[in-house]
Amino acid sequence: MYIMRSKIFTLLLLLFCANTFVFAQQEAQFSQFMFNTMAINPGYAGSNGAICLNAFARQQWLGFKDADGSNTAPQTFLFSIDAPIKFLHGGLGAVVTKDKIGFEDNTSVKLAYAYRVNIGSGFLGIGAEGVFIDKKIDFSKFKPIDPADPLLLNPSKQSNFYTDFAFGVYYNVPGKFYTGISAVNLSEPEGLNYKLKRTYYISGGYEYVLPGNPDFEIDPHVLIKTDFASAQYDVAAILKYQNKFWGGLSYRVQDAVTILIGMNLKDFKIGYSYDLTTSKMGGSGKSSGSHELFLRYCFKIEFPKIPKSYKNTRYL
Repeated sequence: MYIMRSKIFTLLLLLFCANTFVFAQQEAQFSQFMFNTMAINPGYAGSNGAICLNAFARQQWLGFKDADGSNTAPQTFLFSIDAPIKFLHGGLGAVVTKDKIGFEDNTSVKLAYAYRVNIGSGFLGIGAEGVFIDKKIDFSKFKPIDPADPLLLNPSKQSNFYTDFAFGVYYNVPGKFYTGISAVNLSEPEGLNYKLKRTYYISGGYEYVLPGNPDFEIDPHVLIKTDFASAQYDVAAILKYQNKFWGGLSYRVQDAVTILIGMNLKDFKIGYSYDLTTSKMGGSGKSSGSHELFLRYCFKIEFPKIPKSYKNTRYL
């Protein structure tokens, strides 16, 4: 049995410290999930009726460092864009994610199309997505006590490129509720002694305007992520004021309580969240919590209508 130094222990702890994170580390995690549906469900593409750009920056478990002081806590950056395309009867979307976990560095690009159809008082989006993933692991940063460790005989950066697929269905009744279900890593590609596990998302939310005071609105949201071996549950409630400011709380079972705040500035939406870690990771004293920033900008391109001309003998 091989005894590794703290760098090996750090990576193992990040990957296996709680059963709710066994597969969650494969898929980037966001506390403001209610604003990031494009990243988990291709059926969402174009559902805002405008061109929307989203940016997320997340520092998870701030303060968690290796023995030499290097930052090994997960860091995630995401950019997405989606837009309705009339002649395609739906929408297109793209998501670029850079996710660093310890000595692992993942970059993914997702390209999505959603076909949209009106059903009842809402619309249904049925989407498919092509996924391209570049996964790198820097084995040179692992320092085993036993130099003959067979897993680390080649101390270099190794990488592998994956192609994969995703599918999703998203239903929305504007101003009332939404729900969606999706599946990612459908082909479960393998490489670097690593397998991307097929993961399913179920999401939903509701908009409830207070009858006695329409300036206030309560929006509950839920997200379930599972590979049928383990599951992660996020439940959130947001209070909005005049649809300009919001604040709320979210709970990720066995992991964190999250404070959410944000505001709308014309076409911009800005949000911030702070995770107070409740798992063993927070109890270790190494982490002071997780921070996440979110920015959205939506706009429409309106083409002026060209009036038709008619010949009439009265105006000759």
